[in-house]
Amino acid sequence: MASTSHSGKLLSGGSLAAACSTCSLRELCVPGGIPVAELEKLDALVAMRRRVKRGDPLFIVGDEFRALYAVRSGFFKTRITSSDGRDQITGFQIPGELLGFEGVATEQHGVDAIALEDSEVCILPYGELERIARDFQPLQHQLHKVMSREIMREHNVMLLLGTMKAEERVAAFLLNLSERYRHLGYAANEFILRMTRQEIGSYLGLKLETVSRAFSKFQEQGVIEAQGKKISLLDIPQLRKLVSSHKG
Repeated sequence: MASTSHSGKLLSGGSLAAACSTCSLRELCVPGGIPVAELEKLDALVAMRRRVKRGDPLFIVGDEFRALYAVRSGFFKTRITSSDGRDQITGFQIPGELLGFEGVATEQHGVDAIALEDSEVCILPYGELERIARDFQPLQHQLHKVMSREIMREHNVMLLLGTMKAEERVAAFLLNLSERYRHLGYAANEFILRMTRQEIGSYLGLKLETVSRAFSKFQEQGVIEAQGKKISLLDIPQLRKLVSSHKG
């Protein structure tokens, strides 16, 4: 079973059906039509969960890659730290998403994964996951879909940073979060931002003041309503129009 050198309580998993019947990751862990024998294999695979307190790392750069981690509850950020000590946010992960793919190629984690609130993850030992997926095509297909989605997300961020103006970047960020929540069955027009404005700026390649100005302008225009960390998207079509305008 996977382990790390960082603090975090390991929890024994119950039966997979009980653990995952309401989990947003069931499309990966429990694709439709699994025979009982295969379900038992997956049950044994997702045998451990781990709690990570707010501000603590799930893993850090250089840790040995042993597992993928499915965010069951909570919220994470991934970051890299430059030689001069500056942090660069590389992503945010919400419930139902996976952490750790960047370690597959080198067998070492290439980012720090930090909990932005008290969180819980399911541990998916990668060697076992690969072995079961080789013998069970529906699981292999779902795993490839999730990995492809991660690659496309990275690609879209690069396009965003390379072509969009500041307000367009913030609009694209809000729409991206909205779509991810919608995909997982949550409200797409109202959510809590677990990250700070400064962390959003780091992710988007913008200064804190620029991010704050964009939020203020969107609120003044009636496009969003911001009450602390609670964000309501009042005019999603207008946000989409803003994002698409840079192509024109």
